[in-house]
Amino acid sequence: MNNAHIAAISAELDLQAAGVKETATLIENGATVPFIARYRKEATGSLDEVNITAIRDRLQQLAELDQRRESILKSLQEHGHLTDELRQNVLAAQTLTMLEDLYLPYRPKRKTRAMIARLRGLDPLAQMLFEQSATDPQLIAADYVDPQKEIETIEDALAGARDIMAEWINEDQQARIEMRRLFFSSAVIQSRVVSGKETEGAKYRNYFDWQEAAVSAPSHRILAMRRGEKEDILNLSMTPQEEAAIKILEKLFVRGHGPDCDQVKLAIDQSYKRLLSRSMETEIRLATKKRADTAAIKVFSDNLRELLLAPPLGARRVLGIDPGYRTGCKLVCLNRQGSVEHHDTIYPHTSQRQRPEAGRKVRELVERFRIEAIAVGNGTAGRETEAFINELDLSSAIQIISVNESGASIYSASPVAREEFPDLDLTVRGAISIARRLMDPLSELVKIDAKSIGVGQYQHDVDQAELKQSLDDIVVSCVNAVGVDINSASVQLLTYVSGLGPRLAQNIVAYRDQNAPFSSRTQLQQVPRLGPKAYEQSAGFLRIQNGENPLDASAVHPESYPIVFAMAADMGLTVTDLMQNKALKEKIDIQRYVTQQVGIPTLNDILAELARPGRDPRQKFEVFSFAADIEKITDLKPGMKVPGIVTNVTAFGAFVDIGVHQDGLVHISQLADRFVKNPADVVKVQQKVTVTVMDVDLERNRIGLSMKSAPDPSEKKPKPPAKTKKPPARPQNTRKKNTPFNNPFAELLNNKVK
Repeated sequence: MNNAHIAAISAELDLQAAGVKETATLIENGATVPFIARYRKEATGSLDEVNITAIRDRLQQLAELDQRRESILKSLQEHGHLTDELRQNVLAAQTLTMLEDLYLPYRPKRKTRAMIARLRGLDPLAQMLFEQSATDPQLIAADYVDPQKEIETIEDALAGARDIMAEWINEDQQARIEMRRLFFSSAVIQSRVVSGKETEGAKYRNYFDWQEAAVSAPSHRILAMRRGEKEDILNLSMTPQEEAAIKILEKLFVRGHGPDCDQVKLAIDQSYKRLLSRSMETEIRLATKKRADTAAIKVFSDNLRELLLAPPLGARRVLGIDPGYRTGCKLVCLNRQGSVEHHDTIYPHTSQRQRPEAGRKVRELVERFRIEAIAVGNGTAGRETEAFINELDLSSAIQIISVNESGASIYSASPVAREEFPDLDLTVRGAISIARRLMDPLSELVKIDAKSIGVGQYQHDVDQAELKQSLDDIVVSCVNAVGVDINSASVQLLTYVSGLGPRLAQNIVAYRDQNAPFSSRTQLQQVPRLGPKAYEQSAGFLRIQNGENPLDASAVHPESYPIVFAMAADMGLTVTDLMQNKALKEKIDIQRYVTQQVGIPTLNDILAELARPGRDPRQKFEVFSFAADIEKITDLKPGMKVPGIVTNVTAFGAFVDIGVHQDGLVHISQLADRFVKNPADVVKVQQKVTVTVMDVDLERNRIGLSMKSAPDPSEKKPKPPAKTKKPPARPQNTRKKNTPFNNPFAELLNNKVK
């Protein structure tokens, strides 16, 4: 283990080095983030999942940095460039940018203008001019005129020398650092429409003539402009004022006022326009993209967590309906375990003649399968179908609930659905998914690619590998936070349990099918290929209801069972009695059970778990209903107050489903009576809200909403920020905020010359 890495991470994240080191050791030995956070608190100092994930990711970044360092050293050695001083500088470089700057002068290049000039013997001329010792350029350049080397005139010789000096300037570490600082503090993003693309790119009209400071441009605008550029609608540039850049370079390299200094100035101008500005613009484009990706991925991840942890209805007999007009509504009846008992089709919306028959069939199925809740998909014909069900005068005990069906069609056509229901039609599978989402959103949504659930922001424009890692982390976190019933969980749900994965999940289900349900956690050790490490990582997150050992239904890890047995024995009780008697649990002196391996944090967790064994951390389910008299966008009028449910939170506001087949937008300026910097501070996905209709655009099918206490419907829509007239002042740097780990700009702003 690299102690320098531990020290760096400790400083960057402001964490104790001992905890970081122990966490790194656990990760290196194959422990998962949920396992470390839950069951190794003594080792880490009770670090949470966020910190442990940050340590894991930073360790990976530093390992990649070391790999690049070794690759550079090897290249320098092979090409005969490696000196002791250069080796020390490479070893001391703390960022990838510093490494690449050191390597740049020695990197194998394609044939450059400077290389051609050197081959023509102009390097000595460039050296003399660069020294700026009051020499006459015309006089000394005359000695290098040689038609055989394609140097026909004095100007040809000077031009070649300037090419060489331009490359020196471009490769100078201090020059690159100063240019980087200028670009990353003062560059302005300029967006212009491509001539003739005004009509085709109408959706990008806000960016047809747009500029703003790159350092503060928000994620969604950066990604929108980049998408417009990718579609050949927009032209983008990210540069500071050229005069400021030239002035900095002249201060670095010009040392007088003679004619040789004028040649250096010409070389500076050429170096900036042809080399440095392009290199720096590439860097800032990559850094702004990285920053935008990070922000967008966080929005997606936060939304996904809220969606996965939405309150479950629980084990109920559910009638699921996938609504439709011409093709009818697909019905499925599920028992309390989520198994399909019946499926059918009704046609309540095709004709008045078929509507009574559809109602009769629903009433019959409700009675026959003792239905306790009805889940209606919120897609096409969703509100109409919900209204139809409400007309049937069913028992008031039967809950009728609209269910978000985003991604249900993706599931229906997936290999997972085909494997589960090979003999059922796609639409029937969709109805099953809708019903099961109501019963347990987490168990059903893990079967769908998270990117298909519809809670992202520019999800196709961000780094896909980083997005997948982040979303997988969220799914793993949610699954393990809730816990998994090993005797009812699907392969997909078990896949996300700490220490398992697809192969072991399949083996567990196969073992369960062949050997009857698990009666104890110890039986897991009999599952093929499930070894001691996988058992250690997964056992605490797997639940067995009504098993041989009552602790198997809790989050107490099997390694801690002896402690609970000792607590019960010391009080003359069985474990079951101890778990059922709150008063007795409060009398336990946990200090008596502290050992070298088990400390107060774990003992407190054990007592909390004994108080509520296997407690589901999700909130209690509450029925939500849309306004009964509003079903279509044409039913909306400015000033109306209507109930809604948040479906997506973005950097610029929140989208709310108000039951009209088109989500409305609550702009960030309309989220609260106070100033809101981050919409996620005010609203979450699946949150139930009351909104005021501000604007209805039937032509573009857009709805403007407000969550202010007394909004003014006549208030104009918020305008984008005004164009930047001049570059903003350089932002203040602090160690806490500007680390290479948490700020993509920091690595490039904080480099020092070694």
